[in-house]
Amino acid sequence: MTTETNQLQAKDILDKNFKTSMRGYNQEEVDEFLDVIIQDYEFFANQIEQLKQENDRLKSKAEQTRPRTQTSNHQVNYDILKRLSNLEKAVFGKKYVDS
Repeated sequence: MTTETNQLQAKDILDKNFKTSMRGYNQEEVDEFLDVIIQDYEFFANQIEQLKQENDRLKSKAEQTRPRTQTSNHQVNYDILKRLSNLEKAVFGKKYVDS
């Protein structure tokens, strides 16, 4: 399941402060790890935005080409029916056409 909005922004991760305790984590190690997370987060956010733009572009392109495809399909169908009719006349003759 995808969500439309992110719960966190890179700035939220960067600005997050954790309380320290007597036996807490090494602050530098946590900060280094959060820096990596922020870089990945920004990369994926950019990637998502690029893919959304490409998706919109492709949808727009598909909508522009769809009417032409339908029109040409109607013409092809008409041509096939006309050829079929001519073939029936040639094979079965006038008797088939008059029925």
